[in-house]
Amino acid sequence: MKLTIIGASGHGRVIADIARLNGYDEIEFLDDNKKLKFCGKYPVVGTSEKVKDVQNDMIVGIGNAKIRQRVMERLSDKRLATLIHPNAVIAEDVVIGKGSVVMAGTVINPGAIIGNGCIVNTCSSIDHDCDVNDFVHVSVGAHLCGTVTVGESTWIGAGATILNNITICGNCMIGAGAVVVKNIEEEGTYVGVPARVIY
Repeated sequence: MKLTIIGASGHGRVIADIARLNGYDEIEFLDDNKKLKFCGKYPVVGTSEKVKDVQNDMIVGIGNAKIRQRVMERLSDKRLATLIHPNAVIAEDVVIGKGSVVMAGTVINPGAIIGNGCIVNTCSSIDHDCDVNDFVHVSVGAHLCGTVTVGESTWIGAGATILNNITICGNCMIGAGAVVVKNIEEEGTYVGVPARVIY
């Protein structure tokens, strides 16, 4: 099987490794930096303009949610891969959208819904009945307790904790190690314990 990853970066290399573990034996990258020739051991075969010519499976390996969304909107849903590391623990009824990636050591419990174009990073956890909207990034070691809703394009920082029954609106950044104890209804950057807006 062949996979094209858009975005030749460290994040892209992690995606390539997960793809290999999912049976993709031919992996290539597209990136708009024309100086790049390889990402890890995999070739960079052109810029993102080449997506229109790609017929095999594709996934976007770009961390920035807005850029990831713009690139995904140019792709056919039929070609978008969803990748789950074999060492992730995913409950049977979890729904994971197109173009999302779930990394090693992650736990996603029953009733959770993960949107399109999401990144669920290494050793994070998403507990029961959470609703993680499109283009959310749950960073390394972050934890969403039960029945949490996270709005589109929000970034949950490394090691952050979101307590039960919390709703976070879209386009927020939750800082590393922050603890969210009440609903967040306005866009912004939230840090600290308990999390508070700084701008």
